[in-house]
Amino acid sequence: MADALTQEQIDAMLSGISDGEEVIVGHNTSAVRDYDFRSPKKLTKERLKVLNNIFDNYARLLSSYYTGLLRLYCKVSLVSVEEQKYYEFNNALPDYVMMGLAELQIKDEDIDDVSAIVQLSNSITYTMIDRLLGGRGTSDEADRDFTEIEISVMKGIVTNMVNMLQEPWENYVNLTPKLTKIETNARAISNIGYDDAMAIAMMDVHINDVKAIVSVCIPALELDSVMQKYATFSAKGTRKSGLSKDDERKENIITTLSQSLLNVTAVLGETNIDMLDVMNLQTGDIIPLGKGIDTNIELSIGGKPWFDGKLGIFNNKKAIKIENVLRSEFQ
Repeated sequence: MADALTQEQIDAMLSGISDGEEVIVGHNTSAVRDYDFRSPKKLTKERLKVLNNIFDNYARLLSSYYTGLLRLYCKVSLVSVEEQKYYEFNNALPDYVMMGLAELQIKDEDIDDVSAIVQLSNSITYTMIDRLLGGRGTSDEADRDFTEIEISVMKGIVTNMVNMLQEPWENYVNLTPKLTKIETNARAISNIGYDDAMAIAMMDVHINDVKAIVSVCIPALELDSVMQKYATFSAKGTRKSGLSKDDERKENIITTLSQSLLNVTAVLGETNIDMLDVMNLQTGDIIPLGKGIDTNIELSIGGKPWFDGKLGIFNNKKAIKIENVLRSEFQ
């Protein structure tokens, strides 16, 4: 049952009406927010939730990348994903800032090209440059444009950051992001209108004692065409819905590792000979390996024996038929 108005609330309402003022009566007035009907939001709560999941995964990828790159403990965490006008975002930036302009290159004929901006705060940029050039990883926020050497150093980092956008999106849409340009003047970007609505993902970055922001901006209108197709590929995105977050993360790690390339070495045999004998070896000399011709050949991965088998020929190429698994955890 709805709460009844008290006499004081009724008197306040009548007084406000007589004065021509807007009166809000109730206990949850703090939940009421202004809404501009002339420029409605492009992204619904459901779409923002999807973007939160995507960029939360992206933040974890950046944490691992920064830690391995700088040999320092780095932590990246998602702060928010929200829709803003581009001028609101751009006006908060200094005149000189490291920004990477990218194309997501979505593999779908029904979706137009989608652009993106990857922006790093100057404190993070100077920390990375200092560390990669032999320093301790300290920040020097100078109010100047970046040098050619600094831009060259950061271009490789920003390129990798753009490429890493592929993995968080792969459950929703296939894309091959590509860095198109490095821009250091925040006011010089002309392909985005100041009144354009943008989906902005803000991420906190901690490196040593430095704390700053990395952001990814995607035009909301371009992103809307991608999100409209979410229903058609939602099955792909939820194929692991029966797993917990930890189990899904483990499965993603195993899937990624399973695509790694490893060198497999076939060891015919081993022996020790003197250096003098090696220097005197001639064509036709025989080195005994101490193994019979019918003995299984050992297969090593990473310098450790994993399998053994018989040497033979397959499709006119030397091959080994595996007969035994030597590592007990695979039996």
